[in-house]
Amino acid sequence: MFDVLIIGLGSAGYTAAIYTARYKLKTYLVGAEEGGMGNTAAEVGNWPGNIEIKGPDLMENFKKHALSFGDLVTYKISFVKEVALIDGGFRLTLGSGETVDGRTVIFTTGSVKRKLGIPGEKEFSGKGVTYCATCDAFFYRGKTVAVIGGGDSAVEGAAIAAQVAKTVYLIHRRKDLRAEPYWIDQVKSRLNIKFVLERNVVQVLGDQKVNAVKLDKPFEGSDELKLDGVFIEIGSDPAVELPQKLVCELDKMGFLKVDAGQGTNVPGVFAAGDLTSGSNHFAQFATAAGEGSVAANSVFNYLQGNGHKGGMA
Repeated sequence: MFDVLIIGLGSAGYTAAIYTARYKLKTYLVGAEEGGMGNTAAEVGNWPGNIEIKGPDLMENFKKHALSFGDLVTYKISFVKEVALIDGGFRLTLGSGETVDGRTVIFTTGSVKRKLGIPGEKEFSGKGVTYCATCDAFFYRGKTVAVIGGGDSAVEGAAIAAQVAKTVYLIHRRKDLRAEPYWIDQVKSRLNIKFVLERNVVQVLGDQKVNAVKLDKPFEGSDELKLDGVFIEIGSDPAVELPQKLVCELDKMGFLKVDAGQGTNVPGVFAAGDLTSGSNHFAQFATAAGEGSVAANSVFNYLQGNGHKGGMA
């Protein structure tokens, strides 16, 4: 039986593993996707110590550090299908059917991309509709694309896409963008970005692949925009499906409720990163890493029988 099971391979999960390994805890680190949402960040300019670094490179550094502790960290790339209470701890069931037991759990499952829920979105997913502009912009070199959203991921995605695309429509339902000023300045400096504000996309159109989107109000004389790809960047929701299997409590916004030690209402269960109510819902590399280190410290104290007792103590 492992001392701690860490579910999630992003900033919070890797950091938690670094700290649990330093505490000499037998750690099982598992997740379906290496790097998590961190891999979608084309440029990271706010990680202390690096004036600028690419998201995938930063996540690779995290991973290498977490795996530098030899046998203390067991690493597995796998979907986690179930988590359950057992005598003396918890049991994970992986997608393969394999089971793994641990005395404690740290959930670092992050968040999942929101969908628009409009006609054509599902039908053309992977055929011109994607949910990561910074990941997929390269495939639309010289083409016309739309980025939907007004937050950091959308505005950053539009700036990145504009480096390779012929034209980028940045579509947002409000009058003002709500992204970090740095990224707003970036998109305003790009001559090939067209701002389609105070409008909603109501349908994705196409034949074998996307060729247009339909708007709720005309733009430049038409309610259809002819294009080759659509990047939907309208935010994300906390990935709390697994914690809910243990009846972990959520806050009114649907995030996993944690205390100052990153403990949930279930003894022995901790959480860190974008899925939690911590850090004022400020989803950043730095806050996720901070929560991961605190959660690891709380696990150590919990297993030692002192300090944080779990269960919101």
